[in-house]
Amino acid sequence: MMEIRPLLMCFALCVVYATSKPTEKKERVHHDAPLSSREHDDAQGFDYDHDAFLGQKEAKSFDELSPEESKRRLGVIVVKIDGDSDGFVTEVELKAWIKKAQKKYIYENVDRQWKDFDVNNDGMISWEEYRNVTYGTYLDDPEPDDGYNYQHMMARDERRFKMADQNGDQIANKEEFTAFLHPEEYDHMKDIVVLETMEDIDKNGDGFIDLNEYIGDMYNHEDEMEEPDWVATEREQFSEFRDKNKDGKMDREETMDWILPSDYDHAEAEAKHLVYESDSNKDGKLSKEEILNKYDLFVGSQATDFGEALVRHDEF
Repeated sequence: MMEIRPLLMCFALCVVYATSKPTEKKERVHHDAPLSSREHDDAQGFDYDHDAFLGQKEAKSFDELSPEESKRRLGVIVVKIDGDSDGFVTEVELKAWIKKAQKKYIYENVDRQWKDFDVNNDGMISWEEYRNVTYGTYLDDPEPDDGYNYQHMMARDERRFKMADQNGDQIANKEEFTAFLHPEEYDHMKDIVVLETMEDIDKNGDGFIDLNEYIGDMYNHEDEMEEPDWVATEREQFSEFRDKNKDGKMDREETMDWILPSDYDHAEAEAKHLVYESDSNKDGKLSKEEILNKYDLFVGSQATDFGEALVRHDEF
């Protein structure tokens, strides 16, 4: 429990009261990581598809497996991908699986923190548990001498917790807690990401981000230093692209377009590709048989992203 408080201090220092070096650019924009570092060229092999479907980090886990064993394990995973258990895998289900596989590092991060907050070991984390572990005795001192407003920080956390808690019971399951810790990864949390960003940058409290606030968030000016070239570029970016309605400031919609851009959806494109290549009867969805018939496209003789977990347990 004591380890949480230094983390809180670090979070407050790095996020709420960020003080980057004068010549460093703070990055606010959230981009999806690429599915693979390899070129997507099926004529040269299915390495890209394996990385996308399995997750890059784990794609080599089953290199030593025979094709028969890989195919057998893929059959188990097909059942997991089929979210509605109708016997078919749709593009939507495949896209969700790929996104989950690519975000394994996020789930690992949540797993590491889970035991610290689930105080009563009931497999859930209540707001009360999170509040007590994170803030604890800091709230007993109405005027802390370290410069941090813990009441404000706690209120902000509670607001985010409530948005992540989709059933409104003030208790987070694993997925809800993941949304709380990593809101940028969830569509229903985008509004809170934008709101928190605007609150951080909007120093005059008018509900908008003007040019000076935009630059001030990225660059800590020091009189004795010459302004780096990238600052001038960002001024142009603000005027030409960020401030779409040319009123000299960014509103909520403009801020969302900036920090959460509508990037090309690689997971959706890969899901469409896998279905197109495997859908032998062209009904727009994949049966287990169709997937296994093209097993080398999905896994070949390599593991799924969850291969290690499957090996650790006796699901096979």
